[in-house]
Amino acid sequence: MLRLIIPILIFSAIELYAFKGIRSVTIGLDPMWRKIVLWLYWIIALIAYGGIVFLMVKWSQRGDSNDVRSYGLFNFVVGFFIISVTTKLLFGSFHLLNDISSFIKWAWLKLTEKPASEPHEAMTRVQFFNQVGLGVAALWAGSLLYGVTRGKFGYRVLSETLHFKDLPDAFDGMRIVQISDMHLGSFRENFDDVQPGFDLINSLDADYIFFTGDMVNNYSDEAEPWIDRLKGLNARFGKFSILGNHDYGDYAMGDQPELKKKSQDRLFEIHGESGFRLLRNENVRLEKDGQSIALLGSENWGVGFHKNGDLNKTMEGVHDDDFKILLSHDPTHWQEEVVGKRKIHLTLSGHTHGAQMGLELPQFGIKFSPVSLRYKRWGGLYTENDQYIYINRGFGFLAFPGRVGMAPEITLIELKKA
Repeated sequence: MLRLIIPILIFSAIELYAFKGIRSVTIGLDPMWRKIVLWLYWIIALIAYGGIVFLMVKWSQRGDSNDVRSYGLFNFVVGFFIISVTTKLLFGSFHLLNDISSFIKWAWLKLTEKPASEPHEAMTRVQFFNQVGLGVAALWAGSLLYGVTRGKFGYRVLSETLHFKDLPDAFDGMRIVQISDMHLGSFRENFDDVQPGFDLINSLDADYIFFTGDMVNNYSDEAEPWIDRLKGLNARFGKFSILGNHDYGDYAMGDQPELKKKSQDRLFEIHGESGFRLLRNENVRLEKDGQSIALLGSENWGVGFHKNGDLNKTMEGVHDDDFKILLSHDPTHWQEEVVGKRKIHLTLSGHTHGAQMGLELPQFGIKFSPVSLRYKRWGGLYTENDQYIYINRGFGFLAFPGRVGMAPEITLIELKKA
């Protein structure tokens, strides 16, 4: 009950305080238009919260997988809710700053017994703070709207060149394309919007494509319509993949073991039909000109998530002096079981999505995402003890149906002999 009461109190406070600010900012409007604006405020709130309650009830009453697979409705409801609530939170914050400023001034005047300012001056100040808040909130809402319409399809390539002294000579210049977190169910069948991302992958002349997990949101049949397009991804020497936390189906079928196993088995087949060699706690040797490197593929292992990964099993038969690349979906696996503990040169992960929201301006040293509150390492390249991890920010999206300042990513990594 407490878990329910606390969110209700928080969201009620956001709504009431933002409404107080709207009342202030519309005080000069014609009474009829002011009434329309105030009524519209509560209509939007009703749609936002009503939609979330509807989804919660629909989820609790699911009988089989078809009951909860309406991702179009899910995307709309969650997107509308996030845009509505965060915009009001931002505007309400400015209104709160104004009230704090007004209270401090009032208290100062009381303490010093100075005469109050003229009423029109106080009103001007109130309107100024609220107008600034309204402008910032409108800009934020516009950014979110762009993110849910076009931002989630704004594919970008991020490149890194890594140098290793013990890289076998035959692999000097090896080009790896990493993709992660497709979440194909969220796209539904928007082939035309997603195809430019696939075309961009194919333009990179990859030696290998490594997919680091979360092909689907919950169910294997989300990937069925995409098999031919996944098969069309080209790499000179091969395509390899692993599982992410969403690929097990636990979030939707945890209480339906037979349905979950059926979905898992079919998803494993889809990897193969799409041209990917799925690695499940196993390794393969990538060979060229009589030399080789070990590619390790772990099942999902993450702090607070599934721990199906078994590095001991994954590394069976691998020699200590082998050059090693590990595919592991969750970056916490690297910090807990790899760095400083096992001689693995490069780990490729995903999982965080960069929260699908943030601000990155590397030329100014700015790199922020809300997900940094949860993950110490959440996007891009990190190194420690001469070991590297690259965390892909994701190709698809989940929950929030868009991307703001955190474009969907395709990673190109070139390995060079130091």
